[in-house]
Amino acid sequence: MDIIRKLCLILAIVGALNWGLIGLFEFNLVEFLVGSEGMLRSIIYILVGLGGLVSISYLFMSDNNNK
Repeated sequence: MDIIRKLCLILAIVGALNWGLIGLFEFNLVEFLVGSEGMLRSIIYILVGLGGLVSISYLFMSDNNNK
């Protein structure tokens, strides 16, 4: 479970950094790396979104479950 937690947090961080770059510099890192069109870009966005959703559940876990 710890691997899933870390992966979801990494995905959420990637999404946050990408949005920060878009807001500050109008630079989309995902589109820069994989292109502006295509299935791979959509898959990355979906995985980042799922990672963020799963990470929300960690806010409501007790400290005993977070170890």
